[in-house]
Amino acid sequence: MFYFLVAPYLVYNGILIAAAVIPAIFLMIKVYRSDKLERESPYMLWNLVKAGIFSSLLALLEERILSVILGYTVPQQSPLYNIILYFGIVAFAEESSKYLLMKRTTWKSWEFNCQFDGVVYAVFVSLGFALWENISYVMMYGFGTAIVRAVTAIPGHACFGVFMGIFYGIAKRYDYRRNEAMSRIMRMLAVVIPALLHGAYDYIATMESQNGNGYFIVFVAIMFIISYIMVGKASKADRPI
Repeated sequence: MFYFLVAPYLVYNGILIAAAVIPAIFLMIKVYRSDKLERESPYMLWNLVKAGIFSSLLALLEERILSVILGYTVPQQSPLYNIILYFGIVAFAEESSKYLLMKRTTWKSWEFNCQFDGVVYAVFVSLGFALWENISYVMMYGFGTAIVRAVTAIPGHACFGVFMGIFYGIAKRYDYRRNEAMSRIMRMLAVVIPALLHGAYDYIATMESQNGNGYFIVFVAIMFIISYIMVGKASKADRPI
């Protein structure tokens, strides 16, 4: 009797988790196959996914603390509040957390020997972040949320990862050439550019204007197309560091 009561609940939750996980795994496979020179080990890829999951927990802690501080210092009805929230808190907390754990996992690794590796690393960390975040959203809000996030939030995190990885791979090349100044600049851009895109994504998504949805669709489409082109070009131009 207990089995018949519990089984539908387990099946439903299993479907929700699958809906949350499958889009992220699909994009991971796509980027992994784009690595033409020397593909990363399963051990490295698993560590990157774990780093992405841990980065989501770190970002959540940062966001909670900073949002409380923001609420006490800036009126929530003011336009400045949303700008600081989406660009300065949510976007920066999430992208910097991804970057810090990605760098800790990969920067000194012997596997980081090709420039495109930076894209693989950043996308896997970003999708590990998105995977965990998606599971929590889907378990709270249901299957409809999984469908929406499958075509918006998860590819969005992948795109942020592409931009992060492009600069991260270039930074590693400069580091190998002992050009620490340029390497530092590229590492900084590996956080700043994805954070700006992430902030714009969240800000436009929450706009309360009549054309807000249209702006969001156009922004997302342009970002996806640019990211797709960048992955193709970076893959073809890849070379050992």
